[in-house]
Amino acid sequence: MTANSPGSPPPSNPDLSAGLERRIRNFLVVMVAIALSIALVFGLRSESSAGSLETLAAEATPLEVAQLDSKPMLMEFYANWCTSCRAMAGDMLTLKQEYGDRINFVMLNVDNNKWLPELLNYRVDGIPHFVFIDGDGDALGTIIGEVPATVMASNLDALAANEAELPFAKASGQTSKVSDPLAPQASAGEDPRSHGAQVQPSL
Repeated sequence: MTANSPGSPPPSNPDLSAGLERRIRNFLVVMVAIALSIALVFGLRSESSAGSLETLAAEATPLEVAQLDSKPMLMEFYANWCTSCRAMAGDMLTLKQEYGDRINFVMLNVDNNKWLPELLNYRVDGIPHFVFIDGDGDALGTIIGEVPATVMASNLDALAANEAELPFAKASGQTSKVSDPLAPQASAGEDPRSHGAQVQPSL
């Protein structure tokens, strides 16, 4: 057996090198799989929420029809860009399936100038903005922003039962801001669709 000459590299172990390369490759494969899984979950969730909002709007009762009906009405002001609207869309679709035979679900897109009189009448400055209207056309309460489905269900139960008062006549959560159509336009750098959190005084 001859000794290594000074300055020569140490003898390599092919088994050790191959094992190390295999571990690094496996680690990278696992990390890529995790990253793809996370991206897929978030992508599907976002697509599902947007799809739910589109479905909800497509299945909504037109305002003109609801106003001629004697059923109570849940009027929702929304926009396709509203993250809070999208977040609640799945719950709202479920509630519509449960209460739709007793309550008209009306959707008004705030980006459509046709609804400007309603926007002004109900003082809509944040969305989603829900107005609970009885069979006589009187507004019994308002919920502004993202709230739990149980809060919405409590009000819908009272509305369907023709009760004079709602459990949550005034409640609020996180909203997407709507610019006031009568106010000056937003200054440079200010986004009229920015999000703001509101206190939930009645919850």
